[in-house]
Amino acid sequence: MAATANPDTNVGHGVLIEAVGRALATHARAILTGPAGAGKTEVAHAVAAAAEARRETVLRLAPEAADRHIPEASAAALLASVPPCALDRLAGPQRAAVALLRREADAPRAGRDHVALRLALVEVLRTLAATGPVLLLLDNAQWLDAESGDLLRFALRLTPPRVRVLVAERAHGGAPAAEALCGPGTPAVRVPALGADEVAELLLRHGLPARLAGRIHQASGGNPRLALALGHSLAEAAGVQGGHAHHADPLPVSGQARDVARRLLAEAPARTRPTLLLAALAARPTTALLRRAGRPDAEAELAEAERAALVTVGEDGAVAFTAGALPTVLAADAGWPERSAGHAALAAAVDDPVQAVRHRALAVDTPDAELADAITRAADACRRRGQRALAAELGLLAAERTPAALPGEELARLVGAAEDAGWAGRADLARRATRAVLARDASPAQRVRARLAVIDAAGQALAALDETFAFACAEADAADDPSLLAAVQLRIAWKHNLSDGDPVRSRDAAAEAGALAKAGGDQVAEAMALTVRARMGRILADPDAEEILARALALPAPEVPLGMRNAPQYLAVRHALFDDRLADARRQLLVLLPAVQRTGSAEDVFEVLRSLTEVELRRGRCVPGAAHARRALELTIEAGLSPGPAWYVAATAEAAAGDFARAAAYARRGIRASEEEHDQVFLSRGLYALGTVELATGEAAKAVATLSRVAELEAAQQVVDPSILRWHGELAEALVAADDPAAAVALLDSVTPVARSLGRTPVLAALDRARGLALSAGGEAEPAVALLQDTVRRFDALGLPLERGRTLLALARVERRRRRRAPARAALREAAEVFERAGAKPWLGLAREDAPAAGAPHPGVAALTDAEARLAMLVGGGASNQEAAAKLFLSVKTVEARLTRIYQKLDVRSRAQLATALRGH
Repeated sequence: MAATANPDTNVGHGVLIEAVGRALATHARAILTGPAGAGKTEVAHAVAAAAEARRETVLRLAPEAADRHIPEASAAALLASVPPCALDRLAGPQRAAVALLRREADAPRAGRDHVALRLALVEVLRTLAATGPVLLLLDNAQWLDAESGDLLRFALRLTPPRVRVLVAERAHGGAPAAEALCGPGTPAVRVPALGADEVAELLLRHGLPARLAGRIHQASGGNPRLALALGHSLAEAAGVQGGHAHHADPLPVSGQARDVARRLLAEAPARTRPTLLLAALAARPTTALLRRAGRPDAEAELAEAERAALVTVGEDGAVAFTAGALPTVLAADAGWPERSAGHAALAAAVDDPVQAVRHRALAVDTPDAELADAITRAADACRRRGQRALAAELGLLAAERTPAALPGEELARLVGAAEDAGWAGRADLARRATRAVLARDASPAQRVRARLAVIDAAGQALAALDETFAFACAEADAADDPSLLAAVQLRIAWKHNLSDGDPVRSRDAAAEAGALAKAGGDQVAEAMALTVRARMGRILADPDAEEILARALALPAPEVPLGMRNAPQYLAVRHALFDDRLADARRQLLVLLPAVQRTGSAEDVFEVLRSLTEVELRRGRCVPGAAHARRALELTIEAGLSPGPAWYVAATAEAAAGDFARAAAYARRGIRASEEEHDQVFLSRGLYALGTVELATGEAAKAVATLSRVAELEAAQQVVDPSILRWHGELAEALVAADDPAAAVALLDSVTPVARSLGRTPVLAALDRARGLALSAGGEAEPAVALLQDTVRRFDALGLPLERGRTLLALARVERRRRRRAPARAALREAAEVFERAGAKPWLGLAREDAPAAGAPHPGVAALTDAEARLAMLVGGGASNQEAAAKLFLSVKTVEARLTRIYQKLDVRSRAQLATALRGH
């Protein structure tokens, strides 16, 4: 009956542990509630572990389901865990009663002295309390047998306050057993679902694919046990598939995951199952729809399911399952007759003609030409609405319902379904449709179109599709269609950039695609090819890049079948962003946003939201920028897009408007996802986001290591233009902060001429901020101040408030090092005002942290470099050399050498004197 602690105790549960601790401290009693798998046991064991660390006595009791039917089974288990020293003090009758219970847990109730047992338990608890605090942990209280419950209730009423009680119970709408034990008014703490961030952390700890965290969170509803079960099922499925699990694949709800979902569903009465099944089969279930479909008591049955934490019912009657795996398991466990009847009932009850046709199709499993035609018309309607994922699903259904005598119509529907799925980013549907096309007597052109859909649906994960590319090339050659060959070459160009990190090969493939498209008279494909060439040209600092983009924009392309993200109009926006023509970029993006929302391409919508985020953050409008980032992340999870880009966007928004720690967590997650998908472009961006946070939070050595990886990746990708990812100034600042100004100056000297020749004015300003810090570190204070003051003015003129605020912070540090406290305070005040207006909360915190304290520290403190000051603060605060080395990412030898210089500058001889110097006199 003993439960074991889970290694994931701290995932999402820190606040809960504190809340339980406060309840126990004030009331000596606390109740933990929540659905199965929510993590109650983990929280309870964390509280118990903390008590044991304080040398308190902890008694643990965790009955199982079978124990509920064995009288006094739990009481016997509890007394078996009591230390012998406490039992030795019992009187004769009490000791005999305990011995009988422990020896014969299933003995007839009449054969025991129950009064003696009650007194024995009271005496045991009093004896233990006499030696120190006692914590009684009762987990799974819902399985406590009635007799043990009576015994515990009696004993706990008579025990001293030093005996604290924590009861964890899975209960519906309350905790009746727990309240009976602990008494009315006992504080109850409900264990909530984990957030998407916490699910990602949970998966990372178990070595599971973190890029799927968003979808696993959605499927599990934040239930840790179900999330892990889904993750393990996915890992097993990936092993069968050769180690590859795509971010848009349906999550396999099988094995352990199905068992956990079934246990959750069993919490609701059996009479609710038919109503829940109908809700699972409906696309948008409501109480009104379920009533019309033949469930007159839908409200009452759903209320019971809601108490069991299976669904939520909105004020408008909308029904939503708390975990996406639940409807999947409901449908899978139902037999075909039940599912067929459910779809037939829903077909008659829904008011959307498209959904009515869908349910009609799912209610039968035989070919029907008339029904197939109706489904095809419904798919066409979805395509016009921009509902491309639903169009793909309906296209597959239409193909399945097409009679064998019409193979041409079946193939056309399968190819159309594949292309709809590719547009929507639904890799699972695209691969399913393509497998069906390849299994039939399809033409080379049809096979190519289907394979291209698989490529388009893959998102950032193109590295695993070499075989698909090879077949598409061969089949396009066989089709002898220049437009098809152009389409294949375009995808190859994207892969060379995204997965291979080779803009030269990407540019060359795009040039070949453009020539083929022109020969085939396909102006849309020609515009796309020119767009890729212009994009690669910007990366490579090709002076003809803007002229090539202008040619692409001049071509008529009213419809963009390959996605707005690949259109010249969107690249023009990106170039405006790179050049900090932010008002122009924002205006164009606000025109593009409703257009891409109508197309049904989730990736297009994400791209526009990403750019809007970057534009608003650079304009110093952090709140709207963060809102766009949240929408981008939500869309990524909902549509099953590659998460690396979304986590990068979330990291940049958090670093500007939220919290540096969360920003670093998002960045690390994005790095991991991009590594898993071999996405070189967003791997660089994720590392850049992490490095900037590390620099801002004073982890200079870590920032140098992280940003140096960016430099290596950018060099490998042959990136020349420094305006695309502005890591050069960040790395130079990190090198200065890490006491290597010479390396910083060498980096600045190498990139400044390139930025100047390309006219990248904002980049030059950022480089000059780093150069000012390097001058200061080299003892050239006056030139440093003059350069930083000039840089402040330049960023102001450029309309880049966050960069201006950061430069004011740098100026304040330099002035403080010169012992000019008044100018330093003035720069900090101005920086704080800038950050406050922009809504840049973490940077505002830095400005306030850097403000000098009221007491005057040792005058030599101003002479310390940033790296020396950080080490001094750590050591002055009590850190050992080893601890400081680990925190600052340094060797112990480096710490010792740096401490020697600090002692000399401050004229101190001990750690105590150092602490005094730092505090002030």
